[in-house]
Amino acid sequence: MSARMSPLSRDVRKARIVVVAVAAVAFVAKMALAASTRGPADVRFFWGFARAIARTDPVRIYGEPLPWLPVYNHPPLASWMLLGMEWLAQHGVPWRPLIRFPACLADLITVVLVFEIVRRRGTVRTAVLCAIGAALCPVLVATSGYHGNTDSVAVMFAFAAAYLLVDRASPLAAGLAAALCVSVKLIPVVALPLLFVGARHAGRPALARFTAGFAALFLAVWGPVIATVPGGLRANVLEYAGGNFSFWGIVRFARWAGVPEHYVSMVRGDGHFLIVLAIMAVGVWLAWRRPADLPVAVAVTLGLLLLLSTASGVQYLAWPAAGLFVVGLRQGLAYGLVVGAVTTSVYSGQRPVHWTLAEMAAGTLGWAVLAVCVATGVRRVLAAARADAARPPATGIDIAGPRSERQPRHADQPAP
Repeated sequence: MSARMSPLSRDVRKARIVVVAVAAVAFVAKMALAASTRGPADVRFFWGFARAIARTDPVRIYGEPLPWLPVYNHPPLASWMLLGMEWLAQHGVPWRPLIRFPACLADLITVVLVFEIVRRRGTVRTAVLCAIGAALCPVLVATSGYHGNTDSVAVMFAFAAAYLLVDRASPLAAGLAAALCVSVKLIPVVALPLLFVGARHAGRPALARFTAGFAALFLAVWGPVIATVPGGLRANVLEYAGGNFSFWGIVRFARWAGVPEHYVSMVRGDGHFLIVLAIMAVGVWLAWRRPADLPVAVAVTLGLLLLLSTASGVQYLAWPAAGLFVVGLRQGLAYGLVVGAVTTSVYSGQRPVHWTLAEMAAGTLGWAVLAVCVATGVRRVLAAARADAARPPATGIDIAGPRSERQPRHADQPAP
């Protein structure tokens, strides 16, 4: 084997440097925004949570009354993160940029994941454009740099799990990432069945390693809380249905249409569990049809979760923002620009829970754009599955599929 680097390897290395550089610039810009703005009420609420955890501990916090704070609906790993941040704050680190640092850092890592995922399924040029689009996405600039919260962190771990499982053939590490994603915030729980399907398609040894990594870390993080305060964990985290705001999505549309509040309450109550199960079913179906496109299925699932969410939160708009660049460049740009205009307007007015009629109208357009993007992702996975079925069987099994099966190279792209 020649020691010289192939032209494709050199192109990938140069592209990776460009992507990391742009992601780093975006990270610095978000942190500058975090340091220069007060942020929404969540910044203050997180400080209250951190102080309460420091007074009790990250386990018993779920059983503590917090009358001056909202419901503490964050999974156990977030509690340990807040405990560490509270210690840093007590030693002089400013709280406002500190609480928004994890989301900003997660976005940087997600940008690199977008590049690595897309380049294995398309061209290096497309991967660079998608990664830069994710780095500069207005939705993520606003939600991570201004709002913070842990949504972007959970999304990062979800895509890391899919990437490690399918593209890196590292099921143990993927299992650890899967446990981390639902231990930071519960939203990626919709992606867990997909990841197990992907591990199963990789073979029984891969499934065993994935399950072992997931179970060991999940029990280490969740086990003490389940054993100590199961009722508080269930009520605060597992059964949390979101706030009562309805400026985005199907609940907003139902109220505009004059649907009786009784039915709206049913959908927002136990009905939202049925919606989550339906979303999981769609994701599992896509992952089963084409395991090689597991990262795309994760992106579609997170988009579908926001599309059908019965709760509204501006930070929720970050759920599909990076993943839609995995679906396609146009999809990511369309969502990022339309919904980014909404987030920028809402945050610039410092009223994330009070949208104007114009912002709700723009949000409706963004919801429609998201619906089209999700449908495009579904169609892409199914089209690739049909193409696989029509192709003569090849020797050997590769869950990610050989590059020639993923997408045709451009004429000027050298062979690997």
